[in-house]
Amino acid sequence: MLLELSSYFYCSSSVPALAQAAAMPLLEETTLPQEHPPTVPVVIIGNGPSGICLSYLLSGYKPYLDTATVHPNPILYRKLQETKHLPITEQDLEYLSEGLEGRSRNPVAVLFDTLLHPNADFGYEFPPVLQWRRDKQQHIPHLVLGRATPGGAWHAMEGSMLTISLGIWMELPGINYRDLTNGKRRDVTSDRATPEEISSYYRNYVKLKGLQKNFVDNTYVTSVQKLCRGHEGEGLENRHNDQGDVRVGDGGNEGFEGNGVECVNNGGGGALWEVRGYQQVQNDTHVPFSLFAENVVLATGASDSPIRLGVEGEDLPFVFHSISDLGLAVSTRKLDMNSDPVLIVGAGLSAADAVLCACNSNIRVLHVFRKSIDDPDLIFKQLPKTLYPEYHKVYNMMCSQTYTNVAPSSAPNRPQAVSIASSVCAKMCPKPQLAAGNIAGNASVSLFPDYTSFSEHCVVSFQSDMKCLLQGKNSLKAFKISMVLVLIGTNPNLFFLKGQGQYLGQDPTKPISCKQNPIDIHPYTFECAKEPGLFAMGPLVGDNFVRFLKGGALGIASCLLKRLKKKGKLISNGGNNFI
Repeated sequence: MLLELSSYFYCSSSVPALAQAAAMPLLEETTLPQEHPPTVPVVIIGNGPSGICLSYLLSGYKPYLDTATVHPNPILYRKLQETKHLPITEQDLEYLSEGLEGRSRNPVAVLFDTLLHPNADFGYEFPPVLQWRRDKQQHIPHLVLGRATPGGAWHAMEGSMLTISLGIWMELPGINYRDLTNGKRRDVTSDRATPEEISSYYRNYVKLKGLQKNFVDNTYVTSVQKLCRGHEGEGLENRHNDQGDVRVGDGGNEGFEGNGVECVNNGGGGALWEVRGYQQVQNDTHVPFSLFAENVVLATGASDSPIRLGVEGEDLPFVFHSISDLGLAVSTRKLDMNSDPVLIVGAGLSAADAVLCACNSNIRVLHVFRKSIDDPDLIFKQLPKTLYPEYHKVYNMMCSQTYTNVAPSSAPNRPQAVSIASSVCAKMCPKPQLAAGNIAGNASVSLFPDYTSFSEHCVVSFQSDMKCLLQGKNSLKAFKISMVLVLIGTNPNLFFLKGQGQYLGQDPTKPISCKQNPIDIHPYTFECAKEPGLFAMGPLVGDNFVRFLKGGALGIASCLLKRLKKKGKLISNGGNNFI
């Protein structure tokens, strides 16, 4: 693949063999060429469903109204009929999106979802009202850079779990999910999929749609910077200004306003972006590359960096932040029914998956979460019981099998606990003397007898002797444990942008967070409000479900197609030789 895309990548002739680089995804590029790298119209960083869907739309595939169908929303259907001869990408997305409601904050995401899955939120399974036609005359050359094979984070997920979304909601335009999974349904009420099925679907999708030439696998981006120049006509020596932009040919400030920095024009009125990184090839060899891009799309998802508690002992070797570590411990028999309990921290679906995994392996569980079991924001309260029976089982356990301080018992192999007055600072407490006790003594429904929930509790610290301190409303408690899973969410890692991209957020004083502080974008083009030519989609802009992140692909593709058409720069041959 690297050789096939050599017209895009400029790789150093010096290829260092880095034995330890596989464990460290950031590599400082010091052997890059000094001459012009190639220029690519669009570089997409991330090869999950967001990047795959955008590649599909940029490859000339266009959505038209299928005149053989009728959308159940009469107002939207009337709008679609007004310009049914035009593809949706050439229509006014703001006009089409007006008045629509859905489970995304982004109007184009709601629009695209209702076109692909009309009335899905009401439990219906209507066919899409779109038909797809390929127009090779409007292909926009692009590269999709991903750390693994197409599918992104889905390859790393536990293969036996079921997705929160229905399988058909995970599909991408143009290929029915069931067609690639032999129409498999588990029962009448559930059509959810396993991550293994979904990752296989995405890999096959790229092949069946002929998108492979756009994808570069095993690629790590280490730097994305806007190119600026200090003087017209200077060379391409890169230097940094105070804002973190790259200055090209720093020839002084004469003849320029302000700080003397002017963005390099891509020939169409916008700045160029320099993208650097490396591709991991055989034997852990890393090949550095550098290229210029007229437009960069951030489609990196949200699974890069697990959110940490920030408490004492969180770096101890028995504390983990991924459910896959639990699966590994179970499969290698490091944990079994005789082990001390596993402590699971969190009240989301990942934590629930970990609880189910442990319970299915007869491993004792202590489940700690800050929220009350009556908190209306708990995800379990938003899931229909018929579709998600296993998650409601976990929720019932959380409600009924809660911790209480009871008299010591001689019951063997039970979690040990001691209560300490909460007014005493945890770090000043003497090491508790542990006494065995039945901590599930008040469970009214024993769905799993060796599970205990700790609602409205937080972790104070982890100790090297395999003990943890938990803070409740009125007490501190110490427990002997065998393993800890901290599953309280993940954040994107935008280390390759200046300031880790924080200035792009809706609140630039806080780090980017998919839920609390998404990237600030134009609602109909998904272009970053603070950086023209830089786009974001998927979880980075708050769309955490596949059914909605596809809207970002529609908005970005529509924006780029209209701009290039206006500038007379649409690619007419569908090829890749555009440098």
